[in-house]
Amino acid sequence: MAERLMVAKVDDAAAHHEPVMVSEVLRFLQPGRRRKILDATIGPGGHTKAILKELPEDAIVIGLDWDDRALELAQKNLADFSQRVIFIQANFKEMADVLAEQGLGKVDGVIYDLGLSAQQLSDGKRGFSFQREGPLDMRINDTLPHTARDLVNHLSLARLAHIFKDYGEERYARRIARLIVNSRKKSPIRTTLELAQLAKKVYGPRHFRIHPATRIFQALRIAVNAELDNLKASLSALPGLLSPEARVVVISYHSLEDRMVKETFNQGARQGLYKILTPKPLGPSDEEISRNPRSRSARLRAVERVASEEN
Repeated sequence: MAERLMVAKVDDAAAHHEPVMVSEVLRFLQPGRRRKILDATIGPGGHTKAILKELPEDAIVIGLDWDDRALELAQKNLADFSQRVIFIQANFKEMADVLAEQGLGKVDGVIYDLGLSAQQLSDGKRGFSFQREGPLDMRINDTLPHTARDLVNHLSLARLAHIFKDYGEERYARRIARLIVNSRKKSPIRTTLELAQLAKKVYGPRHFRIHPATRIFQALRIAVNAELDNLKASLSALPGLLSPEARVVVISYHSLEDRMVKETFNQGARQGLYKILTPKPLGPSDEEISRNPRSRSARLRAVERVASEEN
């Protein structure tokens, strides 16, 4: 469950992370009108820092992250605002429990940034990147029982193919799964680059718009961390945690997340819970993509909690 974070040392080399679509987040979240904002994925703290600069002096941010190293980095980056941020290690599916435990009541703004940070991707030991040599881990939280290596080396061909297809939308899901199963019969697949090479073999010698391993790494990360289940639980709990006219902004990076956010918000609108602020998702500007290529797949959606007698 949620726990306060103790300050620890952070590697400065991994500290740089440019938050995505900051101006759009501020435009829809309207921090100047808020008193309590929940950053459900505070990461290195980039969005929170921008929000704090526009928040009233007596307003606070509750910053959650499941990754203790991300929280350590956020504490360092937000040291100048430390009295106005409550740092809590928790998965966003636990938001209701966190707010209740802290006696914080309802919030009037929520921001989710569902992407990995530069810090997470640059640390080869985490196993998130197919471009860096490292163990096949991919756990956002180290207490999780299974790593990507466990899945790759022990799941059946059918189960691996299912993960690659459903979570990665990989067209060659079964071919890649079969190659993995055949390869692990000779020796276990231990590293990120070993797995990335297997994906490249299936695609053969051709030019790619994205790296052949992109979708299977995405799929394994989602499976290891139960990301879609956690997001569904969090979005389902949201209406009961929001004060009237509260704003919610979600930035997602692949179609599975974006589809879930869209459907949940649309269903909430039909039920009279939300007003949709973004009929179509917003993407980053060409200038931002040029400056920060990692932003290119970002999609932003926003809603406002509709006031009612039950609020």
